[in-house]
Amino acid sequence: MKQWIFLVFLSMGIFSQAQNMNNDTLGEIITKKADTLGGIPGNWQFVYKETAMLCITDAKNNRMRIIAPIMESSNLDKDLLLDSMTANFHSALDVKYAISNGILWSAYVHPLKELSTEQVESAISQVYLAAKTFGTTFSSTELLFGAGSLEEEHKKDPKKEIIKKEKTRKF
Repeated sequence: MKQWIFLVFLSMGIFSQAQNMNNDTLGEIITKKADTLGGIPGNWQFVYKETAMLCITDAKNNRMRIIAPIMESSNLDKDLLLDSMTANFHSALDVKYAISNGILWSAYVHPLKELSTEQVESAISQVYLAAKTFGTTFSSTELLFGAGSLEEEHKKDPKKEIIKKEKTRKF
């Protein structure tokens, strides 16, 4: 019996494939998803659904990020900052709002090698949605973690979207 259990675990290890994402494969995925693409492998600038994005990798240290600028951080008031931090916990899911070099970004950060094609495609979509919904639902998908859906949230307080939009200046 112990030998059988050992063989099951051994075969699971053999048949479970580790991802092996690299800049070549990542570039192919971005090329398929992007409306326009520029840059060099490991440092791409692209447009997805009229939203400017960057994908930056560090293959040596196994890191990758996809980011989209939202607005200058100096334009953030206390309420928007608090709402974005709350969204990082509830509705931004795999994407986070972050500030760097005076810019508020929608950011997806992940180890490079462990990425799957589906995760990259989802990351691009989530970065886009988080940037587009900043100031309204602050969501990277239709799912609000632990809070229902965006439709339900909008039905609860339809004025909230209008109020937040007035405070937001896009980058």
